Amino acid sequence: MAEQPQYKGRPSLLRAALFGLCPKCNEPGMFVGTMSIDAVQFAPKCSRCGLDYDGFNVGDGPAAFLTMIIGTILIILAMLLEGAAHPPIWVHALLWIPLTIIGTVFALRLAKGMLLTLEYQNKAKETGRDDIVGMDNGGVDNARNDNIGKENGPE
Repeated sequence: MAEQPQYKGRPSLLRAALFGLCPKCNEPGMFVGTMSIDAVQFAPKCSRCGLDYDGFNVGDGPAAFLTMIIGTILIILAMLLEGAAHPPIWVHALLWIPLTIIGTVFALRLAKGMLLTLEYQNKAKETGRDDIVGMDNGGVDNARNDNIGKENGPE
């Protein structure tokens, strides 16, 4: 029998999300890049254990939610700075534009890493057509529908 590879154990949720660790083997490489445009894009699979990241349904759902939260926080901070120091507009641009980009990318990477790790830990995966057995017509179980009204016998 082939021997199973030994892994370091399952990483904690926060650690896996922060460092992009594979939820199965605890090795880095969950994301394609670190500080590029690909910083929030998942790798196709883990380079060590082969866990298929494409099978998980993380999507870009957190993007709008996180952008609004970070935007709200930064607008409040910008208003406080304006009220306290009245800096020129270029100071605001120099300060808040990079903070918005960095904050959103970091938060999105963290949220997507947490969602993928949670999906793995809870064994939740994207369901494909081949995974649905006996289902037809948009997910309606025909075997159950054929028996409707037959409980009482013939009329």
